[in-house]
Amino acid sequence: MPPTLTTIALLSISNLFMLFAWYAHLKHLSAKPWMIAVVVSWGIAFLEYLFQVPANRIGYTVLTIGQLKILQEVVTLSVFVPFALLYLKEPLKLDYLWASLCILGAVFFMFRDRF
Repeated sequence: MPPTLTTIALLSISNLFMLFAWYAHLKHLSAKPWMIAVVVSWGIAFLEYLFQVPANRIGYTVLTIGQLKILQEVVTLSVFVPFALLYLKEPLKLDYLWASLCILGAVFFMFRDRF
C-alpha cells in the first residue's frame, strides 16, 4: 500500500481511539469521579498512539510536516462527524459543512505544489 494511504488508514484508526478517549467518558462515565475517566481515557489514548506514531513516521517519508498536520485534521474531521452523529447522537449542523470547507482550503494551500 502506498505510504500516503497507509498513513490515512492508520490515522483513521488512531482518531477513532482518540475520539473515544476524549468523548466516550461523557456518555458512559459521567456519574463516575473524573479521575476514573482520566485513567480509562489514558488507556484508550495508549491504543491511539500505537497507530498515530507509526502513521506519522510513515507519512513523514512522503509528506512535509505541514502536509502531515493538515492531513491529520482532514482525517480528524472525517472521523469526528460520523462519531458525533452516530455515537454521541449530536444533531447534524451546517457548521460541519463550513468547517469542512475551511479544512479544504487548508488542504489546497498545503498541497497546491502537488496539484
